[in-house]
Amino acid sequence: MAEWQSGDVVANGVKIHYTRTGGGLPPLVLNHGATDNGLCYTPVARALAADYDVVMPDARGHGLSDAPEAGYGVEERAADLAGVIRALALERPAVGGHSMGAGTTLCFAAQYPDMLRCAVLEDPGFRMDGPAGRPGGPRQMVLQHKGKTREELIAHARQAHPTWPEDELGPWADSKIQVSLSFANAPRAFPEQPDWRELLPKVRVPTLLITSDPELGGIVTPEAARLAKELLPSLEVVRLSPAGHNVRREQRARFLEVVRGFLAAH
Repeated sequence: MAEWQSGDVVANGVKIHYTRTGGGLPPLVLNHGATDNGLCYTPVARALAADYDVVMPDARGHGLSDAPEAGYGVEERAADLAGVIRALALERPAVGGHSMGAGTTLCFAAQYPDMLRCAVLEDPGFRMDGPAGRPGGPRQMVLQHKGKTREELIAHARQAHPTWPEDELGPWADSKIQVSLSFANAPRAFPEQPDWRELLPKVRVPTLLITSDPELGGIVTPEAARLAKELLPSLEVVRLSPAGHNVRREQRARFLEVVRGFLAAH
């Protein structure tokens, strides 16, 4: 990480912090999930840094980015992403994301089709039964970890997620300390609108959907994956099992193998 760069850009009127691996390589922008931050992609970035300039922005309200009181909808996040890509002069990067970040990626691909070359969606919020999600929404996700020390958070993650590699725990804990209450109180963070079923047919770039096991916490069910394929026939769907919602944290080697293959092909 000694050669990695970090900085801030103003994107869509908001200061967005980012870290990138650099090296003049093809750009790959990775968008984290709710309450995470860009550096939660550190293990993946280390694995891909020899082949890609991995750019890891902190979404508004997360990490070291600004935390305005409003503007946490998926379209605002997609506009933030477009601003980051313009500010860093990235030429049609590959773009990926997990969970909330997959929603950002999907909206970006649908609304800014000329700004990316392909998209990777890791267990996005493709729910068949409407907007139901985690009880309490983003506020509960944030507040359940506030007030804990970094060591307490790492111990909690180690117990709650025994299959996660040890190098995932520190970045995860740091992100929970940094996430803003502005995001927690945001009225438009979830459910996301436009809905995924409206956005998918508008995508014009090669797209990979990575799913996992609903019984272990994965969001995308086989039924939702089939519908996604109907809405976007070119969609590539890969299920990694056994894994829950945090697919890359539970199946890192296979996740990297699938992503490397997809990126190499597109």
